[in-house]
Amino acid sequence: MKRFPQAVLLVLSGTGLLHISLLTDLYLRYVKEWMRPMLIASGVLLLLLGVADAWSHRGPGPSRGEDEGGAHGDHDHSGVPRSAWLLLLPALSMLVYAPPALGSYTASRQTSQPVVRQDSFEPLPTVSPLPLTLGDFTGRVRQDRTQAVGGRSVQLTGFVTPGGRGEGWDLTRLLINCCSADAQAVKVRIHGSEAPPADTWVTVVGTWHAGGTLGTSSAAVALDARTVSEVDRPANWYMDALPSPLPR
Repeated sequence: MKRFPQAVLLVLSGTGLLHISLLTDLYLRYVKEWMRPMLIASGVLLLLLGVADAWSHRGPGPSRGEDEGGAHGDHDHSGVPRSAWLLLLPALSMLVYAPPALGSYTASRQTSQPVVRQDSFEPLPTVSPLPLTLGDFTGRVRQDRTQAVGGRSVQLTGFVTPGGRGEGWDLTRLLINCCSADAQAVKVRIHGSEAPPADTWVTVVGTWHAGGTLGTSSAAVALDARTVSEVDRPANWYMDALPSPLPR
């Protein structure tokens, strides 16, 4: 029965993976949506391995002769290594209390990710306020030579990261390639409004905060806020998605 704890760990780990990936959307706190089938498959595999391991080691114990003969002979060294018990807490956390997604603590320790080089931009729609992603706004501010966002009322959504040096606070998104371990921050500095609590999701409407030359790398990636409205956290928060329309 010494290997029974090993089976328990496998079953708990598999059940935890299935809980966050099959029954809930908690997996989106750690990986991108396209990885969901792999998490489900891994959970099923771990669960089956655990059940098979437990089943293979049930049955009658050793006979008296075998017990006496082996008392000082072979010993079962198949116990679970102590390091394996470190898997118990992550497995239980997936079932009981899933760790939160990355937020302002991570973002405050990163600089905003570099802007992807773009040679031309499509004309902006005439709608006002103009909904943009944080990445689109950054690209327009620093690369659009037509200065199309100058004077325009724009609408951005992200979570609050308290400001470091200088005035204002940062509207932030964290982007990932595959999992939260490779998260990168994109930020827009917000002026003219008191910062809501850290990690609050908000939609900001305002105009470009003049600084440097618009359309060049010297331009400030910043907004003078006219309104700041608290919004629900999106289901998939590791995306730089367009903001939802504000209620009228």
